[in-house]
Parts: sequence; structure tokens; C-alpha cells
Amino acid sequence: MRKLFIALSLVFVAITSCGGNTTPPEKPDRQQNQFVTSQRADISASTGTSSDYSLSITHKGDSAHIVRLLHEGSSQPAGTNLPLFFARHFKGYPYVAFTLDQNKEEQLVINTEGLDCTTFVENVLALTVCVKRQLNTFRDFCDVLTQVRYIEGKVAYTSRQHYFTIWIADNLADRLIEEIQLPKPPMTATRKANVNYMTTHVESYKMLSAHPQWVPAIREMEKQVNNISFTYIPKAQLRDSNRYRDYIHDGDIIGIVTDKKGLDISHVGFAVWHADGLHLFNASSLHKKVVDEPMTLYQYLLKQTSSVGIRVVRIK
Repeated sequence: MRKLFIALSLVFVAITSCGGNTTPPEKPDRQQNQFVTSQRADISASTGTSSDYSLSITHKGDSAHIVRLLHEGSSQPAGTNLPLFFARHFKGYPYVAFTLDQNKEEQLVINTEGLDCTTFVENVLALTVCVKRQLNTFRDFCDVLTQVRYIEGKVAYTSRQHYFTIWIADNLADRLIEEIQLPKPPMTATRKANVNYMTTHVESYKMLSAHPQWVPAIREMEKQVNNISFTYIPKAQLRDSNRYRDYIHDGDIIGIVTDKKGLDISHVGFAVWHADGLHLFNASSLHKKVVDEPMTLYQYLLKQTSSVGIRVVRIK
């Protein structure tokens, strides 16, 4: 298990993106060491996840749904793009915000019927990891999801990866993903994180406002995040996105970098290529459902005035 580079045994507090909460970025390798002092081994058939977490299944059929998806994914022919296979399964499912914050205390929430942008990505990543590692039970999925969603797989509000910076850092350290570092151009921009959204909008977070004793830990975590600089692709570079087909693959995870005060990543989804260029497959608060966005990613970013570019990570 990796130890966090934060004073007071600090706990990372999470922020989901998707048009409301947050999700901050972080650079791989060198920068991720600001969060961890050692890397955890890959998750294998024995995930090493603590089994003492409390489970919250939102819908009666969620567990059966997951098992069916694991079976269907395992039955796909070699070479199937599993992230897109699972992402497309959820097309049309409703967008629902704050699905992880409906309980009084933190639990591992399983919800396959209502998704925000982050839980959509997390479910697809956990399903993909399970199939690639021949893990086929509902418990396997829950154990992997704890690794995807929480620092050290510890199910607690203060270890949930609220900022996407932390999400990237932790899943990089677990070797579940890798960040795509493109040549210059298009990877021409560098940005230093400047996050404080949670501690300046405590009232927007139901569980946090009910537990004000967590706020100092979050503030310290934000200070750690703000030591991080990262490179990204400016949105102007995506005007002719077809130039990057060899670099950005179908099923890569895209994080939209924002200059909105207090945030760094505002939305996440999956890359999907069409004849006219790169698009975003995402749980959309605009469409109120999971969609393969009809606009190109460049057109989409132009409409999001606070967006400045994208980061790209790939499921390993």
C-alpha cells in the first residue's frame, strides 16, 4: 500500500467534475511522487483491497447488471476495445449528479442506472480492469472500484478522489492508467493547479457541510495539489484533431482543463473518433444522459468558454 505525502496522515478529499463539482489533474511519474512515496503493486486476482467497507447498492438489479456486463465483456473477441464496449453499453442512461453523496456516511456506492461524468468513467475503468485480469464476480468489481475511486482503496469521504488530479495520480500509481505525453505540438501548454473549490463552497457538498471537521484536511490537500504543474493540449490545437489519430485512441480518457476559479478539470469522458474528427463519449449534464457527443470535441470546447484544453490518459 502506498503512503500519502501529506501531513497529519492526510486524507485526500474528492471532488467530482461534471458541470458542478471538480476534478483536478496531475502529472504522471515525477509529479505523482508528490502524493505517494511508493507504488502499490498491480491489482491481480487478489486485489489486496480491504474488505471492511460498507456497500450501498442503489438499485435492486445493480449487482446482476455488473455480473452480466463482466460476462459479456469476457466473451468479446480478442482486440475488442473494452472501454468503448462498456461505455457504449451505457449510452442513453440518465445523467444524475451527486450519486455518491446520498448517504449520511461514506459507502462504496454502486449505481449503474444513474451516472455523472466521473462515475461513468470509473465504472467503465473498473469493468475493463476486471475483464483484462479475468476477475468475474460482483465482489471483484467492488474491490477494483475501491482502488479506482479511493486513495489506498480506503472507503472514506476523505480518501475519495474528488479532484481529478488526485484521480489521475492515484490510478497512475496503481498502474491502471498511463498519461499520454504527446510531442510539441500539440502538447504545448503548461498549467499549475490552483484549486480551492471545495473549501470555498463547503455548502455545495452535502456530506462535507455535515462534517465540518473534515474541512482542514481538504484545505491541506488542496495546498498539495497546488504544487503540481502539468502539460495539456490547448483547445486551439484540436481544430484539426485528425492530425492526432495516431496519438489519441478510441477509449482514452479525456479530462477537460478549465480556468474556472478553484478548479482544474471540469469534465471527463472517453475519446471516440468519427470521420469529422475527435468526439467525446460522456455522461452529459447538458444532454441529461450518456451520449456520443454529436459535436466534435473542438466544437464542444468552443462552447465551454472556461475550457482551455485537454489531458489524455489511457487504460493500461
